[in-house]
Amino acid sequence: MAFVRKPLVLCTLALQLDAVASAPVQAISRISSPAFMPLRSVVPAFMSRGRQQATTVTNAYKTTVDGEPGTASYRLKFSDDSGKSISPWHDIPLSAGDGLYNAMFEIPKMTKPKMEVATKEEGNPVAQDEKKGKLRDYHGPIFWNYGMIPQTWEDPNVEDPQTKCMGDNDPIDVVEIGSKAMAQGTVAAVKPLGALAMIDEGELDWKVIAIAADDPMAAKMNDIGDVPAEVISGIREWFRWYKTPDDKPLNSFGFDEKALNKAETIKIIDETHEAWKKLTSGGCDAGKLWVPSMLFSQTSTDVSSLAAVALISALTGYGLVFVVLQIRRSSSAANVEPLLPALN
Repeated sequence: MAFVRKPLVLCTLALQLDAVASAPVQAISRISSPAFMPLRSVVPAFMSRGRQQATTVTNAYKTTVDGEPGTASYRLKFSDDSGKSISPWHDIPLSAGDGLYNAMFEIPKMTKPKMEVATKEEGNPVAQDEKKGKLRDYHGPIFWNYGMIPQTWEDPNVEDPQTKCMGDNDPIDVVEIGSKAMAQGTVAAVKPLGALAMIDEGELDWKVIAIAADDPMAAKMNDIGDVPAEVISGIREWFRWYKTPDDKPLNSFGFDEKALNKAETIKIIDETHEAWKKLTSGGCDAGKLWVPSMLFSQTSTDVSSLAAVALISALTGYGLVFVVLQIRRSSSAANVEPLLPALN
């Protein structure tokens, strides 16, 4: 009877895999520790319906320059410690461990070129922002290291209940208030302290105030109340006025222009991380954003293929059982020695 039980097991497996393939697909983190792991490394996590918490070794990321600095051709591209190209937005993990978060810095303090992750380009390199065909510079230097928090996204289709504004379609911005200037492309672990809800032309554009974990003052700063009032005011007023030389209106701020505390800031980071997971799993329209989809489509294909193979194997097994039984019946009816040995 072992021969009969085998297709039964295969059929049961096929039905189980079919149920998995038909269930809503959960996004698999594009995680690296620090290297981005190949598909075979994440399939077990997918099959267990779990999500791994990823952290990163910040100095393991490498950058290379394409094009000429100060021109529209300039691109700063990222790779992991194995040399594999990665997206600084999608492949660098959110968590840096121990309650810290990763941040990638596009603009070093005391510089003017307006650099940013190119969210619509493959691989999301850092490039200089353009407006009407011209490269953009700030009209004066920015006084803090400025960058973004990976694996976050301010959804332009979701209205914030407090400000009544939609997201700006970008990852969350981070303003790092430490003492040293960080080179463009630096990935650093930061401690979030608070956030300002900037409203830019009707869109919500969060500015997370943070300090690098290795800064001498980091141990003394644990919440927004530890940040000097003049620093918070300086950040708010700089971002309020920085577009006015281009005849743009003043930016405004939600929450009565107050900086939210650390707990509220972490909630915002978590919410935008959930939005990012929805974006990268195909749960919403990405529009013109570049979102890597190979991992998710390949995983879905693999599960469906396994289900198909299992089902075919089960059906084939039943077909063989049917043939054997027919031979035995025919042999018995004709009182002839069976061509195949009895199954029992």
